[in-house]
Amino acid sequence: MTAPGTQPPSVRSVPHRRSQWRAQAPVVAVVAIGGALGAVGRYALTLAWPTPSGGFPWATFWTNVAGCAAMGVLMVLVTGTRAPHRLLRPFLGTGVLGGFTTFSTYAVDVRGLAVAGRPGPGLAYLAATLCAALAAVWLASAAARRVFGGRQR
Repeated sequence: MTAPGTQPPSVRSVPHRRSQWRAQAPVVAVVAIGGALGAVGRYALTLAWPTPSGGFPWATFWTNVAGCAAMGVLMVLVTGTRAPHRLLRPFLGTGVLGGFTTFSTYAVDVRGLAVAGRPGPGLAYLAATLCAALAAVWLASAAARRVFGGRQR
């Protein structure tokens, strides 16, 4: 038996779950749309700049570096200037740039180089991507702060 004025948790949580879903549905939708757009962009780059078997995966390397630089600029713009629309960051950051950059392809490319008997280039690619991506985020966010006058962190 429940106390007067209260409802069992099963009754109380159903409307709450519906309201949570309604609040999150637009976020899920813009992340999905953005992810599809980003993935199409990445795929187009790999078609335009294919990697020969056992070759250095330059398209994936530059895709990840460019995506990280764009993420640095985006984060300065959405956190340091004016209040953006609540769906902008999920659409561009998680969706478009999440779909554009690709950790899974990066890992597969490293493995592919190792399996092809090229462990040296595989390790170089592993380290170079990490260093270049981190440098791209840092440099792009620093440049965006200077250009757009965002908060210094």
